[in-house]
Amino acid sequence: MADLPSYLTTGPRVGLRPFRLADGPEFTARVRESRELHRPWLSPPDTEAEYEPYARRLIEEEARAGFLVCDREDGGIAGFININNIVWGAFRCGALGYGAFAHAAGRGLFGEALGLLVGYAFEELDLHRLEANVQPGNTASIALVRGRGFRLEGFSPDFLFIDGAWRDHERWAITREMVTAP
Repeated sequence: MADLPSYLTTGPRVGLRPFRLADGPEFTARVRESRELHRPWLSPPDTEAEYEPYARRLIEEEARAGFLVCDREDGGIAGFININNIVWGAFRCGALGYGAFAHAAGRGLFGEALGLLVGYAFEELDLHRLEANVQPGNTASIALVRGRGFRLEGFSPDFLFIDGAWRDHERWAITREMVTAP
């Protein structure tokens, strides 16, 4: 797809690239196809009217960075990984939000994508720590972060308001040293 920006980082099967406003139709169509997979874990924007302000925040705000996970075979959007609540200075930390789309789920693309994102966040963005807050019943997400080397750091009751309710979350994290340690 010649009109797409180049990938920021690539693996054998996926590439990460920034969000664009023009991605709205494909992104929201994939979200609508993935409703059953996503609920009650997350609620990404499923209309173009909701997508535009969502994407603008990821594109324009210093405390956020959004990445589309693309299948390198066809360039299509397989999901997203966002770094939210980035704090600079001595903390240099961000909180992950992510979701695979139904057509790409279960194919191992997100393990590769999360590994790319962690490397990019530590090397290119110069972050020191990434956190992932995961609902205890979301076994696929727990397996994803555990498989990429995140450690369980705690439990937070009523942590985030998702899908109409305050949800408990496990707190998982990884630091630069955990990735570069021999």
